[in-house]
Amino acid sequence: MNPQNINIAEYNYPLPEERIAKHPLAVRDSCKLLVRHPDGSVADTTFSELPGLLPADSLLIYNNTKVINARLRFRKTSGALIEIFCLEPARPENYEQNFASTGSCSWHCLVGNSKRWKEGELAGAVEIAGKATLKLRAIRTERTDTASVIRFDWDDDSVTFSEIIAAAGEIPIPPYLNRSTEASDATDYQTVYSRIEGSVAAPTAGLHFNDKVLAAIDRRGIGRREVTLHVGAGTFRPVKTEHIGDHEMHSEFIAVDIELIKELAREEKPVIAVGTTSVRTLESLYHIGCMTASGEWDGELPQWYPYSATHPSLTVKEALDSLAEYLSSRGRKTLTATTRIIIAPGYKYRIVRGRVTNFHPPHSTLLLLVSAFIGPQWRDIYEHALAENYRFLSYGDACLFFK
Repeated sequence: MNPQNINIAEYNYPLPEERIAKHPLAVRDSCKLLVRHPDGSVADTTFSELPGLLPADSLLIYNNTKVINARLRFRKTSGALIEIFCLEPARPENYEQNFASTGSCSWHCLVGNSKRWKEGELAGAVEIAGKATLKLRAIRTERTDTASVIRFDWDDDSVTFSEIIAAAGEIPIPPYLNRSTEASDATDYQTVYSRIEGSVAAPTAGLHFNDKVLAAIDRRGIGRREVTLHVGAGTFRPVKTEHIGDHEMHSEFIAVDIELIKELAREEKPVIAVGTTSVRTLESLYHIGCMTASGEWDGELPQWYPYSATHPSLTVKEALDSLAEYLSSRGRKTLTATTRIIIAPGYKYRIVRGRVTNFHPPHSTLLLLVSAFIGPQWRDIYEHALAENYRFLSYGDACLFFK
């Protein structure tokens, strides 16, 4: 099967508005959990039972990214409200360095009500706890059809950009919730293990975990490891082309410790990924390893590389060993890269053997990724979930799929 010929119309299902969860449940692990076993059988349970459902020798890997207060609002002297949505760092390009910037930094941004901001700067006052109120300015330095580069300046060199957006911005909840951000989203829309700032959307499969579930996983002796993928706004973008071969995947920053890469090459434990972001990160490792082995690696994994006729046929160990050797030879302890990988029917999973995930929207690359994992049964599972009153999308219920 050539995945580029897939018609996205085949990945549709009726999703009534009332089935989209507007808020999470008060207790994270009390949500429903639909389990699809390796033999294809399906069971309904609750997320609190997840630790006992994981194979005793498995390795659970999740995304430690933290959602930033990416939405900033400025009001012009005319009264026009301009919204700036920070997507990814421009200068400095490095996330950590950008958040640590003092005085000035630049971001690639979406600008709402852009027609009302043709020139000049925007300005606003920001109150930083324990410090004086400072002036924040936004200057558009570059502009394209899809995004702008915005330079932010502020008049206190003791304040970092991380502190600026924490005080002045708000959590950018998904547009399909059709509501404004509420104070509770600041906590609800973060995983309990989030720690690396950079995402504009949460890795929502992780929202069901709480300290109780994590402790139960530890008691069973199941290993827990972290990767980082900073989720971009493109994760909300539906496929609007007829065939997915015409759909351009967004790029996302990933970071993986070399010791985890070596462990995955060395151990043969079943890997259970939490969320599509962890799946994309882990599967990208194999292909990046193939690119380092063939001398093709330049820092970004192309969208269609996994399906290329010239893709080398390496084992997982060979690919990950190559990647680890590549990093070691350059004195690097962490892989940092961008990935555009698209996982669709016809894709062969190399690393992930199980996954915790949510229910995804129609016509989405996320649904393609699910279908690539469990095949056409995705439709039966989604019909079952609708019939059994499961809650859908970011704040909805969860699934546990095994291959």
